[in-house]
Amino acid sequence: MLALHQLSKTFSTPQGELHVLQRVNLTLKQGESLALMGESGSGKSTLLHLAAGLDTPDHGSVVIHGQALSTLNETERAKLRRQQLGLVFQQFHLVPSLNVADNLRLQARLAGREDPAWSAYLLERLGLAGREATYPEQLSGGQQQRIAIGRALAVRPALLLADEPTGNLDEHTADSVLNLLLSLVKETQCALLMVTHSARVAAPLDRTFRLHHGQLQDAR
Repeated sequence: MLALHQLSKTFSTPQGELHVLQRVNLTLKQGESLALMGESGSGKSTLLHLAAGLDTPDHGSVVIHGQALSTLNETERAKLRRQQLGLVFQQFHLVPSLNVADNLRLQARLAGREDPAWSAYLLERLGLAGREATYPEQLSGGQQQRIAIGRALAVRPALLLADEPTGNLDEHTADSVLNLLLSLVKETQCALLMVTHSARVAAPLDRTFRLHHGQLQDAR
């Protein structure tokens, strides 16, 4: 589902070149979940952005569902993100002027893949059935993150990329949201790549890797 081959990325800083990623190799299969850990500034989010086609590597390749991102122009990469990827971030990024139902359906509508029955099922699984007309400001942080997860899964993505999806939540709420996310990932059989700083959050996933000095180390 996802293959990273010899992925490298360097940034220029006042102190000189910073080699954030150095020849990283990684594969992720359908239905598999993988946690990516590392200290702050280790390149975790950079790797996720490269995997999503939001940035381009200096060297190496990113292949999603058999499609090499380097062969696509920006418009084609945007189309692939809309139709094949789900993105969940630490910040919920809900649209304040849209209610729960419209926020959840937003990406699927943009991708031309809206399925009302699937959206209704997701709302039920998210514990927000009956709250369709509610606006984000009326929801707790955990409820807002549930909607962000539902929005990402409403398109039925092949690959879900999550960057610290429980980072803004208290421990109890984080556990609840994580359990829901992993349950829905298993149910839809999409692949999950999650960035987290927490070993507790990483523990339930199938595999764990750690980024250290730009290189990937198998942690579990």
